[in-house]
Amino acid sequence: MAISRATSLVQRLREIVGGAGLLTSPSDLLVYECDGYTIEKNKPDVVVFPTSTEEVVEIVRACNEYDVPFLPRGAGTSLAGGCLPVGGGVMIALTRMKRILEVNTRDRYAVVESGVVNLWLTNHLKQYGYHYAPDPSSQGACTIGGNVATNSGGPHTLKYGVTVNHILGLEFVLPDGRVVQTGGPAEDNPGYDLTGVIVGSEGTFGIATKAWVRITRNPEAYRTLLGVFETVADATNTISDIIGASIIPGALEMLDQLILQAVEAAFHFGFPLDAGAVLIMEVDGLEAGLEADAERIADIARRNHAREVRRANSEAERLLLWKCRKQAFGAVGRLAPSYCTQDGVVPRTKLPQILSEIQRIGAKYQLRIANVFHAGDGNIHPIVLFDERDPEQVQRVLRASHEILEECLRCGGSVTGEHGIGVEKIDFMPKLFSPEDLNMMLRLRSAFNPEGRCSPAKIFPTAGACIEPSKAGRRAAL
Repeated sequence: MAISRATSLVQRLREIVGGAGLLTSPSDLLVYECDGYTIEKNKPDVVVFPTSTEEVVEIVRACNEYDVPFLPRGAGTSLAGGCLPVGGGVMIALTRMKRILEVNTRDRYAVVESGVVNLWLTNHLKQYGYHYAPDPSSQGACTIGGNVATNSGGPHTLKYGVTVNHILGLEFVLPDGRVVQTGGPAEDNPGYDLTGVIVGSEGTFGIATKAWVRITRNPEAYRTLLGVFETVADATNTISDIIGASIIPGALEMLDQLILQAVEAAFHFGFPLDAGAVLIMEVDGLEAGLEADAERIADIARRNHAREVRRANSEAERLLLWKCRKQAFGAVGRLAPSYCTQDGVVPRTKLPQILSEIQRIGAKYQLRIANVFHAGDGNIHPIVLFDERDPEQVQRVLRASHEILEECLRCGGSVTGEHGIGVEKIDFMPKLFSPEDLNMMLRLRSAFNPEGRCSPAKIFPTAGACIEPSKAGRRAAL
């Protein structure tokens, strides 16, 4: 791209969003060179901050006119390189589109822009006695648009479901600049479920600018328990037995000994540092019958050799316990300069097996691996600790991560539950799907994104792997 055309594009973008809505200096762009997956990095050529759907449309049209790749970004908390600007180009940061436009408690929905932070929405809904159920660990930072892109989960999705179960409709800017609406406030719209297709597409179909989200009435009561176990195996057996007893908790979360050390140092909750693992077990709903469920869960934990079952005796204690769980990833910084978080899924009955394999793989590659995960639905999050300044360690981390995900597949699971494929897990796609499946997915993506300018080189293997042609090398050359 000629320098004169590049200068012209930057000027065009400046006219759309104003001088304060544009970043081009190398030092500013460093902030946007990666998401939470820090092993792969590349700077965009320019970052723009639209404040309306109309501005997003004009930015997309300008990128098409100048034949420059572009991609959306929320808060950058994703963990698989989903918003990595592989070929450079224009990054469309949606964090200034942060209005809560409507709350309708009668029909139980809210309308929000994509840059609204997940926790802001729940806090806003407290006055009405409602909340937004999907609650990723990055809830205090991640945006609704980013949750839509990766179909985020969280601790309470065992009972309430993941993001796609709570998105009623979307306003969506297609890669050619057209604006469409899928779904809306009414339940069960006729026709194809395009909203369900878009949720989880990781920005490869276009840019979500607005969402109609389902809001959930707050439970009347909670019972939150902490089971303390000598071994990880006892904790995982408890998980299977709870579900096997036809109890569906609001959440079932496990933290192993290594992660407990980091969390206790950060928050001083009083976790037993000599325990092999702890389980956070929560039931919620109507007050009637809740105590009986809590007692049954405590009994199951004791039958599986829990040495102690504690209760959160106040709302403040309950909230501190959940703060410890949700900020566990941040606390890991006390254990190592860098970490890589995996996102595999296995059947619940395979949890002891996969955790044993994770321990073996850590020993094989001389790496410490901490475990904190959504135990109720088998969504594991092994956290591989390392120092990214050491290239040899980075290579060991990549090999260990690959083996962990391979083992998830052997257990009958998947390589992602909520983080997405991004760039990190592209090589696993041919192991998960047949060539026919992959080609059909590519045809679907091409229906939305025929030129491949929007979020190029994501999810699917490139031409070198004989799956798809790639335009990721195209750069804005600014």
